[in-house]
Amino acid sequence: MLAFRPLSQARPWVRAGLIGVVVIAALSGCNLPVGLDLPTTRSLETGATGTLAAADSFEITGSYSEGSNSWSIDLQVSRPDAEYVTVTTPDLKLEAIILGNKTYFRGQQFLSAHMGSDLLSRSFVKAAGDGWWKGSAGQVPHLTDLTNGNAFRSTFLGQAVTQRTDHVSVDGVDAVDLSGARGEVFITAQAPYRVLRVRLKHGVVVDGIRDADLRFVNYNHDFQISAPTNVIDFSNLTTLPPIYTVVSVDTSGCGSPCVVSALLKNLGGLVGARAPSTINFAMTDTASRQLLGSCQARVVPDVAYNATTTVTCSIDYVTAQSTNAATVTATPDNPGRG
Repeated sequence: MLAFRPLSQARPWVRAGLIGVVVIAALSGCNLPVGLDLPTTRSLETGATGTLAAADSFEITGSYSEGSNSWSIDLQVSRPDAEYVTVTTPDLKLEAIILGNKTYFRGQQFLSAHMGSDLLSRSFVKAAGDGWWKGSAGQVPHLTDLTNGNAFRSTFLGQAVTQRTDHVSVDGVDAVDLSGARGEVFITAQAPYRVLRVRLKHGVVVDGIRDADLRFVNYNHDFQISAPTNVIDFSNLTTLPPIYTVVSVDTSGCGSPCVVSALLKNLGGLVGARAPSTINFAMTDTASRQLLGSCQARVVPDVAYNATTTVTCSIDYVTAQSTNAATVTATPDNPGRG
């Protein structure tokens, strides 16, 4: 028959082993003490950097300031080299698609603000309408420190972290807040420790933006970013809809009624106008500048880039006296793209 000694009489190494077993059994039957179940800061930083670098795609949404403007942003990043970004203010919206070294934009208000005030520039803005145009990638916010894993770590993590706060909720998800002089990084409290949110400290500028509050969502989502169709290239005006300008006005056939014509030149192309261009003729009294009559002619069919055409219409009723002291003008209306 086996006999067991009391624990107090057991050899020291036996007592230590048994105590360890008791401790492990006790811990397995209840929650760990506060702090022992938390991921290390190093694990959080490694996970945040790794998941950001390895993600096939992700989306950043939120707000930031640049210069005197406050913007809302929605940036979709699809590796290796595709991005779709929308930035808005209360009165302006700009969309951009970046595919490698090609960049496409859409936003008539933004285009208008960056074009000249001369008549031709205004015609280009109207012709572009809500269509896409080619532009420079320099006009798009490049958030390298926020999208590149290694740059993100150098900017916000490691030695940049001075404070840690656990059990912070970000949109209902348990997170850890790693804070430093540049800003706060919120990382999921559970593996794989993804970045959930970045909030810059007031006055800090990162990637040319400040006062940013950004959410990181939709990791590894297929955004299906592709090049738009019917893109305008302002270096190749044949890609524009028709832009007719008046070369001269002919009133030699003006009697009663008054038949007038205008010689037109197309400074655009033949692509995608939402309606035919029209020419508005107006006859005014030379002395009083009172409108005496008007008519309108459509430009059909369109002619190619740099080609000319003539349109004619009849101002229905003008007295002989008025005709002898009147001025006829022709003004084009090019509707551009829808």
